[in-house]
Amino acid sequence: MSSTSYFLKNARIVNEGLSYSGDLLIDKGIIRKIFTGGHNGQLEESDREVIDLDGLLLLPGVIDDQVHFREPGLTHKGSIQTESRAAVAGGITSYMEMPNTLPQTTTQARLEEKFRLGQQHSLANFSFYIGATNDNLPDILASNPELVCGIKVFMGSSTGNMLVDDPGSLSGIFREARLPVAVHCEDEAIIRARLGAAKSKYGEDIPPGHHPLIRNHEACLTSSRLAVSLAERYDTRLHLLHLSTLDEIRMLDNETPLKNKRITAEVCVHHLWFSMDDYAGKGAFIKWNPAVKYEEDRRGLIRGIREGFLDVVATDHAPHTREEKLRPYTQSPSGGPMVQHALPAMMTLAKREKIPLEQIVQLMCHNPAICFNLSGRGFIREGYAADLVVVDPDKPWVVESDNILCHCGWSPLEGTTLAATVEYTFVNGNLVYKQGSFDETIRGEALRFSR
Repeated sequence: MSSTSYFLKNARIVNEGLSYSGDLLIDKGIIRKIFTGGHNGQLEESDREVIDLDGLLLLPGVIDDQVHFREPGLTHKGSIQTESRAAVAGGITSYMEMPNTLPQTTTQARLEEKFRLGQQHSLANFSFYIGATNDNLPDILASNPELVCGIKVFMGSSTGNMLVDDPGSLSGIFREARLPVAVHCEDEAIIRARLGAAKSKYGEDIPPGHHPLIRNHEACLTSSRLAVSLAERYDTRLHLLHLSTLDEIRMLDNETPLKNKRITAEVCVHHLWFSMDDYAGKGAFIKWNPAVKYEEDRRGLIRGIREGFLDVVATDHAPHTREEKLRPYTQSPSGGPMVQHALPAMMTLAKREKIPLEQIVQLMCHNPAICFNLSGRGFIREGYAADLVVVDPDKPWVVESDNILCHCGWSPLEGTTLAATVEYTFVNGNLVYKQGSFDETIRGEALRFSR
């Protein structure tokens, strides 16, 4: 809990579909008062820290519903401390972390260990998914719905035994789940067949541009259709992760209010930013699963945002070392870092594609809170946690190796000019990030869900 009281004045507040001038009082970690018509001068008394935000935007903190912070077991790629540090520099105040660590988070004991690591090391607020396997339904059902964000189901190739490919196990998870089921949808049989054909032609050193031909539209759509059909059969609360194709959007609903949806969908920054044309210059540094696909898909995903079919924008932050990414195709891991750059990249994209900033805030801040029934966060409201980010919308900067904060030290956006800069980030009312410096003593809190 924050012990410092802040008065943020002269801000341009972007929240709940509106943009307006206002001031904000933060006390004991909570947004105590929002002023839109002037304020009493006594609020600027000496026991409060006053920050003048003239010319700057004040947004709710970003909630990232899909990250891979690599701890335990893979900390040469990143850790909860290093990646949460990069996240708050990018305006992310809360995250939900995935289970494919070493060991994998597929038991209650491993889940409890993750929460201990979060309490010890995370600069941002946190929750963790429990991973599904073909045989761990009892552990899934034992998860605390107030603390655990969801169940991660890999319906495509993954590490270890977290590919759920037994029809009975898959049905059991969808039928019995008390938590949101978040799915990675790619059909394993299709991928294996296409990978085998590519190996026959190229050996191990397949050109990176073949990645979307191996992990193709058919693999995504076949698996997504199965997930949707299971969710409809069992009335499961389903969250489709990192959609990458125009075809998948056609399954979605843009008429039901988000709070009433049983099936929601996420899109990631990299699928909105990159396309097939970028493999020539970026190679495996834009190799993700699902694959970055055609320009038609990229534009279709942006249209899906505009038209309300896609509910959440996330990062799927998944760092690997530069050396790992430079290996031949079959040995180069999929994934890349994105938490530091996601919000500035989306604000840049919003300018380029004429997407209202209010909609970016909806997709990155409000909607993750609604989708996961997150208590007291995601909005600038009196009584809510003071998770806030201050952005200079007119301060461009270039992503370069010496300003990248994630542990792996590279970004697929290197050399890119981003149109906006994160200036301050508050987590639970604590000023954790200020214009390039950090308060490394601050720790986030475990997120709480209302279910």
